[in-house]
Amino acid sequence: MRASQKDFENAMNQVKLLKKDPGNEVKLKLYALFKQATEGPCNMPKPGVFDFVNKAKWDAWNALGSLPKMLFSSIVHFSECLFIDRGLKLVSSSLQETARHNYVDLVSSLSSSLESSSQVEPGADKKSTGYETLMMTLEDGITKIVFNRPTKKNAINTKMYDEIMRALKAASKDDSSLTVLTGNGDYYSSGNDLTNFTDIPPGGVEEKAKNSAILLREFVDCFIDFPKPLIAAVNGPAVGISVTLLGLFDAVFASDRATFHTPFSHLGQTPEGCSSYTFPKIMGPAKATEMLVFGKKLTAREACTNGLVTEVFPDSTFQKEVWTRLKAFAKLPPNAMRISKEVMRNSEKEKLHAVNAEECSVLQGRWLSDECLNAVSNFLSRKARL
Repeated sequence: MRASQKDFENAMNQVKLLKKDPGNEVKLKLYALFKQATEGPCNMPKPGVFDFVNKAKWDAWNALGSLPKMLFSSIVHFSECLFIDRGLKLVSSSLQETARHNYVDLVSSLSSSLESSSQVEPGADKKSTGYETLMMTLEDGITKIVFNRPTKKNAINTKMYDEIMRALKAASKDDSSLTVLTGNGDYYSSGNDLTNFTDIPPGGVEEKAKNSAILLREFVDCFIDFPKPLIAAVNGPAVGISVTLLGLFDAVFASDRATFHTPFSHLGQTPEGCSSYTFPKIMGPAKATEMLVFGKKLTAREACTNGLVTEVFPDSTFQKEVWTRLKAFAKLPPNAMRISKEVMRNSEKEKLHAVNAEECSVLQGRWLSDECLNAVSNFLSRKARL
């Protein structure tokens, strides 16, 4: 049964009432189906390589020429995805009728799934005042900072960068003995949220690259300067900056299903998080090159063998064993732990800050290079087509 014009209009109104962001994959698919249903096959010129958002939207709409059943994934602003031109009229072509029907079905299933997930979302009853992307607690002498974007695989967007810095500054001054970072859901963190590349300020990509380099430098500095024992409980896959920062932690405990991946070269980018210095020191130049230059993904066992991970636990007992260990650590004299860390780390602080500054400067240039822009654009296009 085909969806009627009334069904389609009701679906458009239902989209506007959604209280939760359904995710970039769904938003882009909604956009493409709406455009196909109201205007037919893609009739817009292909955007330039620097216009990530409109290029991703164009790719998704253009791919609906024959309307195959596929999943669309990329980056686009929520308000743009849900744009509705009420003056447009549906035409009677088969493609447009199919798109209209699929749009109605998608909105219906989306509303049901989001309502269901909102009732059982992990951690929903644990409110961390002042944080949207994190959960933060202090218990048993441990400050726990949890990456809390499970539906996005805990990808780090600009908001999350700011909140992690704020959380670390608060943790450095609270009454805890140590601080632990971990992830909510299946992932520790999938690294940078690619929507970070789309928020272009009035000054253009040059201003965006400069601002991003400043943010990254300040972010990494917070880890370099953190005064207490800092521990990562890597509960699942870790990608990009969530991996490179581990060289600045005092201990890293991992589930045996965790993986560690730094695909910088694939995206025309270079290492960050002081990893260009810490990784060769931890695992030797050859293994560091495998990870940082050639993008080799390490298992938890491999990461442990190479010194990046302190200890690996079976996933089935990971939480119990790690938190038992951490609670025991938290009972040690806190001042002694803080002073011991200071003695061990102080001689390298100046070096680490210098490395961080150099890495950010290099990355600022990479983000403006055709090689990087093309690599990111191609990556997004491939995901849009699947």
